[in-house]
Amino acid sequence: MAVPVETMILRGAAIGMRISAAILFMPFFGSAAIPRQIKALLVLVVTATLYPVIPVALQRITPFAIARMALSEIVLGLIMGLCLQFVFEAVQMAGQITGFQLSFSLVNVIDPQTNVDTPVLANLHQLCMLMIFLQLNVHHWMLRAVAQSFERVPPGSVTFGAEQVRLLFHAAGSMFTAGLQLAAPVVLATMVLDVTVGFVSKAAPQLPALFLSVPLKSLLGYIVLALALGLWPTFFENQFAHALGWSWRMLDFAS
Repeated sequence: MAVPVETMILRGAAIGMRISAAILFMPFFGSAAIPRQIKALLVLVVTATLYPVIPVALQRITPFAIARMALSEIVLGLIMGLCLQFVFEAVQMAGQITGFQLSFSLVNVIDPQTNVDTPVLANLHQLCMLMIFLQLNVHHWMLRAVAQSFERVPPGSVTFGAEQVRLLFHAAGSMFTAGLQLAAPVVLATMVLDVTVGFVSKAAPQLPALFLSVPLKSLLGYIVLALALGLWPTFFENQFAHALGWSWRMLDFAS
């Protein structure tokens, strides 16, 4: 039995919209450093690969049904991408806090991921995070998750409610928790140094303690940051696992 052309186009468009929205908001794939042509080619390749095995649950082809399906697919892909992007935003926040503690808050560079002025230590955090991201093969996890989402929630059957909004806010809240956990070692070390310098300046006013505090804070902060980098792979592996868990929970409520 021949399949109508409009049904084939609609089926491919439904699959492609979820994939394109997810890739646009996902870390690494959604980076501004990757040309749009490469992103479009990736969407076409993934869509063509999944097209033969993905059913589309659209009973009646009407303008309202098509618009509803398009909006729901875009929103679902956006949510899946944002849950993973929150981990990168946590790294950005940790870098800004660390840069402020080490007196680098006014030293900005252009972040290749966002094309905006970013504190230099936040940019360093992002680059370290990107290497860990690729070394853990999280980009493979993301593509598998998007492909498996079609099995759990076929195109055209997506529903949204208040529960997804609540879960998205919880996922965003975890970004702040992860950022503070990343910045905590440097913040605590520099705070202890500040207190020590304060006591020294009171005990021996003739010593230039305040002039030594800035270089000492920078040196101590770099040492603590270098030691903490060894724990980052395990920490971010857990964070990405939690982010994918948030995505799956939202898919459960969307089905």
